[in-house]
Amino acid sequence: LESFYARQLRLSPHVLGHSKAHVGRVVAELVRAAKAQGLQPGPLALSLRGDFVRIGSAYEQHKVRSPDCFDILVPLRLPPHLEPQPRCADGLGPRGAFVCGLRARAGWPRRYRPFAEGFCVELQGRSHLSSGLVLRWFQGHLQRCLGAVRYRLQERCRISLSACPGRPPTLHILPCSDYVCCHISMAVRLIPAIPLGDALYLTALPPEGPQAPPAPEGLWGLNASRQEQRLLSWLKEQAPASSCHLKCLQILKGLRDLRGQGLEEPFCSQWGRVLSSYVLKTALFSLLLQGPLEAWDERFLVERLEDLVLYLRDCLRKQVLMHFFLGNASLPEAVALPRFLKEAAPVNLLAAFDGPTLDLAAFQLINTWIQAPHVIRMYSSPRYLRPALTP
Repeated sequence: LESFYARQLRLSPHVLGHSKAHVGRVVAELVRAAKAQGLQPGPLALSLRGDFVRIGSAYEQHKVRSPDCFDILVPLRLPPHLEPQPRCADGLGPRGAFVCGLRARAGWPRRYRPFAEGFCVELQGRSHLSSGLVLRWFQGHLQRCLGAVRYRLQERCRISLSACPGRPPTLHILPCSDYVCCHISMAVRLIPAIPLGDALYLTALPPEGPQAPPAPEGLWGLNASRQEQRLLSWLKEQAPASSCHLKCLQILKGLRDLRGQGLEEPFCSQWGRVLSSYVLKTALFSLLLQGPLEAWDERFLVERLEDLVLYLRDCLRKQVLMHFFLGNASLPEAVALPRFLKEAAPVNLLAAFDGPTLDLAAFQLINTWIQAPHVIRMYSSPRYLRPALTP
């Protein structure tokens, strides 16, 4: 496990730091240009707020393999009189996810009608902000701003923007050879986000799969990444300096990916969705708060990793793993939750999967752990191996 972690999973802090700094500079230029070239703020406008929020594993210290993918939230400014309305109880949207609508208040004045016609859809007889229409506007707006930014950054890097229907646009960054010492081509997902206050955001629901029915465009998903970052910061302060909890998460993600190489469709795709990185992180959070944090010292790495595997196995068998922040009354007082999260209905992250799929995933998970040395040898190719990193 130590060799697997050092050769295939562990990132160089130097390379990761350079990559994050470079991504931050390029995204700041693009967001600044997009805000300046957007519509003037007003009752009929949709525009960028002017800042961006770094989220995901690269900024939470548990990314694996290569610092070449990043996630950035880009908050938008919206007209007034749009109110969030949680819709989980209605049965709308995908199972296993918190969904929320942004509903226009009754009796919108006529001056908002152009905005409603351009960015809203009808849902159960009321006008709701459309995630699909906002996403298409966001993609086109960034694309129009790319020319000026590309000219300003031509000495640093080459940049381009790509987009797939229903998904956030991706900014591709290729550093110039004489600008940074770490020449890694990077992909940055730029995710338009609706601020709810208290560092909470709504983002478009991702497509569930090629054959799954699309979610209504009037629904949005909840992003609580900033709360997760606060919890991780608190855990870092409370746990031993040599705590292995993030290392356990990285190794489990690595084993999941290796086992996925030996699975056949359709279960191969389901395996990655059932044991998504978010599910693994949620299980880790739940397990960390069950016992003393001193038990997560580095010397207990194998024991804690096995605990995490067994906890996940039990969740899969019971078909229940609750969202960590929605309606959770057992969080530490130091991690203050917004009222919106405290009052939200709990959500089972595994509700989207049937029993046989979860049972098979539980079996494969235990099998992967028992045969971890064999799995690592079988599915690790020399071209994926990196030399052991030196200080």
